Amino acid sequence: METPLLGIEIGGTKLQVVLGDANGRIAARRRAPVAVNEGAAGIRKSITEALAAATNETKIAAIGVGYGGPVDWKTGCICCSHHVEGWDDFPLGEWLAELTGAPVAVDNDANVAALGEALRGAAAGFNPSFYVTVGSGVGGGLIIDGTIYHGATPGECEIGHVRLDTRGRIVESSCSGWSVDAKVRAAITSDPNGFLAKNAPETKGGEAKLLARALAANDPAAAQILADTADDLAFALSHVSQLLHPQIIVLGGGLTLIGEPLRAAVERALKPHIMRAHQPGPRIALAQLREDAVPVGALMLAARSFY
Repeated sequence: METPLLGIEIGGTKLQVVLGDANGRIAARRRAPVAVNEGAAGIRKSITEALAAATNETKIAAIGVGYGGPVDWKTGCICCSHHVEGWDDFPLGEWLAELTGAPVAVDNDANVAALGEALRGAAAGFNPSFYVTVGSGVGGGLIIDGTIYHGATPGECEIGHVRLDTRGRIVESSCSGWSVDAKVRAAITSDPNGFLAKNAPETKGGEAKLLARALAANDPAAAQILADTADDLAFALSHVSQLLHPQIIVLGGGLTLIGEPLRAAVERALKPHIMRAHQPGPRIALAQLREDAVPVGALMLAARSFY
């Protein structure tokens, strides 16, 4: 391999550090869960260990980072984290450059995933393309002519904070993984003899993972949760469609592991919100890169920034 690139994903639940090339091909990977109770310091310790292993016998040409929160992409400085304490105003790009001696590009993780899907995933060949990640949070990224769209710093396509009504309910509070976990727990309480209750995890958290199995078993409670979540997400995406007119909207993040039932539900719910002149609206697709969207996008970000 030519001098490799390093891609880093810093999310609310996982950390990934990959070695790869300018085409987004991953050659080696190190993945670790995020211990929220250890804060940003714990994540930085894990990154330091991963970098030591990755650079032990290899010189890194450049680094790309997808960070799960608002970031000043021009300077590589973190604005804050909505999930993990200790990131406020941290100069991540500068810190990584000092550790490795390599140039570093830092961007929001949804933007980076959007880039990966646009160049190497489900949105390849579509322009513009919009990516929405539905995981521990909800974020979005817009790619125009193969380039990440940036608003005024640190503004991004924060679809997770779009309001669903005048009372202040936002997309993230209705469609994120933790909000769907809460919907599943409520369904378990309502029907202690139902499929969801019988298959619930012993500890609180991650209940949304039950939905795919419950939907396959034709569980009515799971079907209602899916419909409610898809309706809210589609309503938010209708604003994206009306304002930005992407050719394709790619659904990514942990919740989309539900697969085709979620994609189809969002597609159905979106169409009534699209004005007649713009029908049938954008194609709705599942992320092709799945959990590699951010790492692949980070490699592409590094390559595009420094090659």
